[in-house]
Amino acid sequence: MNFPENLRYTNDHEWVSVEGDVATVGVTDFAQRELGDIVFVEIESAGKTLNQHEIFGTVEAVKTVSDLFMPLSGEVIEVNKGLDTNPESINSDPYGAGWMVKIKMSDAAQFDALLTSAAYTDVVGV
Repeated sequence: MNFPENLRYTNDHEWVSVEGDVATVGVTDFAQRELGDIVFVEIESAGKTLNQHEIFGTVEAVKTVSDLFMPLSGEVIEVNKGLDTNPESINSDPYGAGWMVKIKMSDAAQFDALLTSAAYTDVVGV
């Protein structure tokens, strides 16, 4: 499995990259494999300010529906509209075309507290 070292991770299997004060969020390679074929993504949190660990959407796979949790507090400033018509891009490219939201962070220190690639690898046991 692939866990890029330039990203940070959560115990809820989201990844985060940061550029300035904007964080991009998606689900990890591990999460998409566990979910199976993703058929629908619902994210209705655009423009909302949410706290860390709050639900920002859901992802539906053939066998389950899973909540998506905010890895950082902040305002959801963009949602990946490409997922409306191509939710399977989460399976094929979880760290690229499969990104989910962009967040204007309200507390950048939360990013530093997220898991490194090595720590996340330990969490998932691979």
